[in-house]
Amino acid sequence: MANQKETTFAKKVADFFCSLKLTIFCLISLAVTSIIGTVIQQNKPRGEYVQVYGENLTNVFEKLQIIDMYHAWWFLGLLFLFCVNLISCSIKRLPQIITSVNNPPLTPDESYFKSLTGAKTFDSKLPPDQARERLSNLLGERFAKAKTTKADGTIHLFAQKMPWARFSVYVTHFSILLIFVGAIIGNIWGFKAYVNIVEGTSVDQVWKQGEKNPLKLGFEVRCDDFSVTFYEGGQRPKEFASVLDVIDNGQEVISNRKIVVNDPLSYKGITFYQSSYGSAGAATFKMRVTPKGGSGRIVTGQEGDHIPLPNGGSFAVNGYAAEYQGFGPAVQMHVNTPDGKHGNPFVVFQRHPEFDARRGGDYAFALLEYNELQYTGLQVKKDPGVWVVWTGCFLMIFGSMAAFMLAHRRIWIAIVARGNGCTVRFGGTTHRNRAAFDLYLDELTTEIESTLNAPAGEK
Repeated sequence: MANQKETTFAKKVADFFCSLKLTIFCLISLAVTSIIGTVIQQNKPRGEYVQVYGENLTNVFEKLQIIDMYHAWWFLGLLFLFCVNLISCSIKRLPQIITSVNNPPLTPDESYFKSLTGAKTFDSKLPPDQARERLSNLLGERFAKAKTTKADGTIHLFAQKMPWARFSVYVTHFSILLIFVGAIIGNIWGFKAYVNIVEGTSVDQVWKQGEKNPLKLGFEVRCDDFSVTFYEGGQRPKEFASVLDVIDNGQEVISNRKIVVNDPLSYKGITFYQSSYGSAGAATFKMRVTPKGGSGRIVTGQEGDHIPLPNGGSFAVNGYAAEYQGFGPAVQMHVNTPDGKHGNPFVVFQRHPEFDARRGGDYAFALLEYNELQYTGLQVKKDPGVWVVWTGCFLMIFGSMAAFMLAHRRIWIAIVARGNGCTVRFGGTTHRNRAAFDLYLDELTTEIESTLNAPAGEK
């Protein structure tokens, strides 16, 4: 009695993990949670969630791990449950498919033939052995090599094509498992982070999204240079790029590697993507200042500082544009009077040093250099499961094409002696695309009739 209860319980557990209802539940749950994870941005600072959703709802999100969903125990649990369901369903069907491929019925009876696709019966004047030889040759030429079996005075021919096509669905199942396993590996052992590097400096740590403490890289990344180009006539960036070096154990292992958007730098499984940029502090400039009727002198300074002039006044540079209305680089500045009165702002162009003299002020300014120290913003990603995912994607494409385009086809022929001739029963099956197989069997039926009715000595 106890054994029977244990057997019944084990069967219920097995049926649960093999059930279609569980499959549908997992797929719908994964789809819904993925939508939620797309709508609610992941791994943002807590303040942003409070600002959008409020304190109470943010607390709920944190407890349910909705703002870090793809690392949540329940999301990984859903993936695991779906994997178990997929494996269980595959194992349940596998013995039946293996039997169908390796142990097909070689001596089917008349009722079996009636159940086959394109079942036909022919009468032939040929002796059974001669009919067997002709039909065996025909199958070998038009379909596949036939296996001959004799039982109870009946000659049976069996041929099959692409039996391995039945296993293509398992390639697809395995590819899904690989993709999920790769995603789990990436979620557990990988990370997404960011870092800002000022030109001329290096960093050896990054900040993971949503975390305050930095993560050590184990090597240094230095930004040698940063540059940005703009579309003509505006401030819309056309391209921004960083020149990076990688220093590991005091040795420069990667030098002068230029990265732009969609062309990242990778080292030791960690990839650095060009993401953003910005000013890293006050810029410096070099300018020629020429008093009216006098000779010019070179002045250097920092943006925002008031630089004294010989008459007791001063000037200051307030802003910079890399491209100003098609005239190239320019600064906005103003001149203060000796008594401290703020003058009206005006623009000085670097490519047109003589232009400011037309303004008619006490001093003419010409911009010679402008150096703005910038930082490069990098997204940093480590995903050790990415190649597992890519392998799974490749297998999914291969498995899906095989599953939908290829079919396991089988043909049986039985030859029974009848007087001086014989009766031939013929039929076949396919596990996919029956309509195309019906057309093929119609053509083959015509050839079989022609072969059986050919005069002796012909094939």
